[in-house]
Amino acid sequence: MAGHRVAVTLPLAVGERRVLRGLTEQQAFGAAWTALAPGAVLFLEGELGAGKTSFSQGLVAALGFDGAVTSPTYALMNLYPTPAGPVLHVDAYRVRDVAELYEMDLDEQVQSSRLSLIEWGEGLYADYPDAPVLRLDHMNDPETRQVTRIR
Repeated sequence: MAGHRVAVTLPLAVGERRVLRGLTEQQAFGAAWTALAPGAVLFLEGELGAGKTSFSQGLVAALGFDGAVTSPTYALMNLYPTPAGPVLHVDAYRVRDVAELYEMDLDEQVQSSRLSLIEWGEGLYADYPDAPVLRLDHMNDPETRQVTRIR
């Protein structure tokens, strides 16, 4: 049925928190976000080393990519080909003005991707008002993270 949207249940409700113990749980939690609709944007926030890349590794692997998934800190954008479609991974940490990302064809990249993960993307929240925002935080145990869905 054209125009019919299926409600998708995401792994975390707005305001909900989850504790992730170790790399395996972080990656498995990332994999659970493949439930996002094709073309969706997902924002990841958190301090350096809080687990954004581990989360991304799990999600991209769950979509069928078997290569290395790394933070695009210096490249700003990585594109991972998966059988489900390309996954765009953006790191806006070093971007002074989000216009830089749009000059790199962010709109077109997002539209042609199965899923777009954007780290440190606060400056883009208004442009993608339906995109979930996850905040990852360190816990007392160096292997444990807490993830909170902000939006």
